[in-house]
Amino acid sequence: MESSAIQERAMDTKTNTSLCPDSSSASGTNNSADLDLVHTIVPPYIFILCTTGIIGNAFVLLVFLLQRGKWSVPEIYLGNLALADLIMLSLLPFWAINIMNNYEWPFGNFMCATVSLSITINMYTSIFLLAMISVDRFLALVQTMKARWLRRTRYAKAICVSLWISGIIMCLPILPYRKVKYDHDYNIMSCILDFPNISWRIAHHMLLNLMGFLLPFFIILFCSCNIAKSLRVRRDKIRISDRSDYKATVLVYAVTLLFLICWGPFHLFTFLELLCDFNMLDSGQWAYALDIGNQFSTYFAFLNSSLNPVLYVCSGQYFRRKISEIYRRRKHSRASDVTTMQRSVLTTYLLRTEQIKPVVI
Repeated sequence: MESSAIQERAMDTKTNTSLCPDSSSASGTNNSADLDLVHTIVPPYIFILCTTGIIGNAFVLLVFLLQRGKWSVPEIYLGNLALADLIMLSLLPFWAINIMNNYEWPFGNFMCATVSLSITINMYTSIFLLAMISVDRFLALVQTMKARWLRRTRYAKAICVSLWISGIIMCLPILPYRKVKYDHDYNIMSCILDFPNISWRIAHHMLLNLMGFLLPFFIILFCSCNIAKSLRVRRDKIRISDRSDYKATVLVYAVTLLFLICWGPFHLFTFLELLCDFNMLDSGQWAYALDIGNQFSTYFAFLNSSLNPVLYVCSGQYFRRKISEIYRRRKHSRASDVTTMQRSVLTTYLLRTEQIKPVVI
């Protein structure tokens, strides 16, 4: 889940769904134990996730930036995906510190809004880019001839700009309500979404479910199924088992499965909260389960951003070939520099030797 919902779920005094132990609750001891578990597991997990994800996504961007020539359409999408994941993972440590500080936000009101909205924007953009990568793969493998004119670099750049703008638009409605607010129950200053009424909360959760999961997932699922079907038909026609087609099919299924595994639990808990808001579920009975589930599913969803470089780029021969080309070019460049230096030293030596006059005794 994006950070705008993290504190709303963990410390929202209006809905009284907090992981902080409630002395009036019969399950106060269990709540305290689970809160200790969150404080023990989640912060180290976030730091490890951010470290590996930042290294992976930064490496992907570096390879693309060091290559010669213009970026291809897939490289444009993958580069923007790596950038979105990199920004989002770079800001997550703020929330790890927040949890370690018992949800006492120490960075001020400006950073509360900036960090939360930046993570949210990049969350939406990352998910939209995942869907667009599947669409591009669908056009390349299924609609090869019909959609050739659509797969142009200028269109890909325009689409990426529109996706970033869409991510910003998704966050604008909640901008006025993200603030640092004093929690009288627990005597802390927490960074929360302070909606004026439950209608805003419902609309926010519905937007998360629809635009942040259902729509992108169905796009990815549609493209993945058609790609797998197209590869299977092509294999049956030529009667030859193409290893590259097999790898492409496995990658397509892996993309869909990873997206579902990482983001599915978070959006499931978001949907359950919607049912509680509509009084279709007893919020009193479900509050504790939602508290625990939301905490862990939130940060588990960000695992997708760390695994994207491995799944989308590093697992393919294309990317490894890019790295080899950059390495050979750098090695050749260093060798050329050494040769040039040696020639310069030799030339200087010969010139000085010619200038030395023999001494006649």
